[in-house]
Amino acid sequence: MEALSGGVSSDIWRVDLARGAVCVKRALARLRVAQLWQAPIERNRYEYEWFRVAGAAAPGAAPKLIARGEGAFVMEYLDAGAYPVWKTLLSQGRADAGFAAQVGGTLGRIHAATTALAAQFPTDEIFFAIRLEPYLLATAARHPALKARLEALVERTAGTKVCLVHGDVSPKNILVGPGGPVFLDAECAWYGDPAFDLAFCLNHLLLKCLWVPQAKPAFLRCFNALSEAYLGGVAFEGVEARTASLLPALLLARVDGKSPVEYLTGEAQKEQVRSVARALLKTPVARLCDVAKAWQESST
Repeated sequence: MEALSGGVSSDIWRVDLARGAVCVKRALARLRVAQLWQAPIERNRYEYEWFRVAGAAAPGAAPKLIARGEGAFVMEYLDAGAYPVWKTLLSQGRADAGFAAQVGGTLGRIHAATTALAAQFPTDEIFFAIRLEPYLLATAARHPALKARLEALVERTAGTKVCLVHGDVSPKNILVGPGGPVFLDAECAWYGDPAFDLAFCLNHLLLKCLWVPQAKPAFLRCFNALSEAYLGGVAFEGVEARTASLLPALLLARVDGKSPVEYLTGEAQKEQVRSVARALLKTPVARLCDVAKAWQESST
């Protein structure tokens, strides 16, 4: 057995068996972050179910499942040589708009195929504990002038029930597989608003512009390719407008919430994020291209 690094919410091991390597994952009751952040361990069961459902909706988009036990499950082990982490490639400035479009298109297929699963994912409390509270409400506590706006976004997101949501569509949880993206870490699986998944992933592409500034044009091309591929494959009413209004809240959350991104350490970088986020929260836009434009203009 070998403990794998990178997660704050679970213990993850590579286990070498006679037939080959597998991956074992167990959810933690308290996450490994600086602030107190607790979450129900039942999320492990719903993560397993997300993988099962998503793998059926988009074959190859989730790891193959092997077994499930009390508080843990076993899945196939995907070697980094053949399945590099998308975040690793982005950190090197390797931003492929074609792959970003695959991410958007695959996510759209999973969302479109899972509109009838509300009863199978009664995870409102888990999603609140692991997403809405630590990201949006914790951020609202640090920004009293934006408190009402952020609380309204929490209320709207919690009350929008459309399809199965992954909840953590981040480049660190996406493998660049030979056949397309493979999504990992579905601990936040929830039947709710697909705008959350789209905004969550697009948010990371914007933040990477500050991490690897020389690749900013390529990251923005990825932003456009991902959003266009996603929106071209779904027919959810109002999803783009909800995504565009939620995205600046998530931008702000990644510098002032309970789970700030680790690579933005300079105060000037954080202030740039805050400046764009505040403006877009005070005067929301309805199109994702307008979010990208505001971001681009903030550093030109």
